[in-house]
Amino acid sequence: MSDSLEGDILPGAPHPRRQDRLFGHADVEADLIAEWRSGRLPHALLIGGAEGIGKATLAYRIARFVLAGGTVPADRHAFDVPETHPVWRQVAALSHPDLFVLRRVPEAGEDKIPTMIPADMVRKVRSFFGATASAGGWRVCIVDAVDDLNSFGANALLKTLEEPPPRALFLLISHAPGRVLPTIRSRTRAVRLKPLGGAEVLAALDHLRPALELEEGGLPAAAAASGGSVRRAIVLARGEGMEVRGATLRALEQLPNPRMEELHALGARLQGDRGDGLDLFLEAVSDWIAEAATSGEGSRARLVRLGEVWEKVRRSGAEADTYNLDRKALVFRVFTELAEAARA
Repeated sequence: MSDSLEGDILPGAPHPRRQDRLFGHADVEADLIAEWRSGRLPHALLIGGAEGIGKATLAYRIARFVLAGGTVPADRHAFDVPETHPVWRQVAALSHPDLFVLRRVPEAGEDKIPTMIPADMVRKVRSFFGATASAGGWRVCIVDAVDDLNSFGANALLKTLEEPPPRALFLLISHAPGRVLPTIRSRTRAVRLKPLGGAEVLAALDHLRPALELEEGGLPAAAAASGGSVRRAIVLARGEGMEVRGATLRALEQLPNPRMEELHALGARLQGDRGDGLDLFLEAVSDWIAEAATSGEGSRARLVRLGEVWEKVRRSGAEADTYNLDRKALVFRVFTELAEAARA
């Protein structure tokens, strides 16, 4: 299956299961390797953190390592498996018989990516772990992401987590681990990944630059504005990413009276963009609202109003993306709401 038919994958970017390097989380890997060596690695890990910081990359590294036999020299502290290893290629192709991945993919014969992981797919986990491992070794289940499970799917997964079979490993990825069902959290070990530092994001961009055909000169600015997310940095480094973010931030600084000509220009830029421009616009607005809400300035009523505005912005953005609505109208609607909140 093409990577473009999987949820949450950036077009043109290599999938985490094909990544040969993990940036910024050497200490986490070293701790997990130590637990593996001592036989104390839990049967289920909840790998949490912001989007684009390496959670799925780490999960697939662990899966390759375990399925390749789980042996590592005493002086090594990472889940490295060479790309020439058969397991590396099998995991990259999702063809390893002892790996089961729950993710948002289209149903047979469909092209549309579902918004949730179907519960019917989750129920297959029990039969997967009910079979004997192909080489008598470990079986691994990756859930990417557990946030995409509805209540039926989450409860179906919980049944297997409650009674894990021998040599079973669950790697659950979550962008918001605090929202995961408490019953699932209680049966997993939390592994929190922090946003990357600017130098680490820049190193990741430089590593990916040839495959993504990124302009080298724009990488430092994209890394600095990424908030520690390689995913966001890639979006910013592509096309007119930095220009869209810069134009949005300039308009936000002018609140409550943004210049109409700048809103028109921003709307026109988004109108002709059917790629990442809308996401960048919404992220910049989200960052501004978050900063305003945590600055300690303004009344409680203003903070409540900002929260209401963000909910409207989020819904409007999702509708514009799903139904291909007029993006210039969206820009003016968003800034009208923000101006009213700023005056409150």
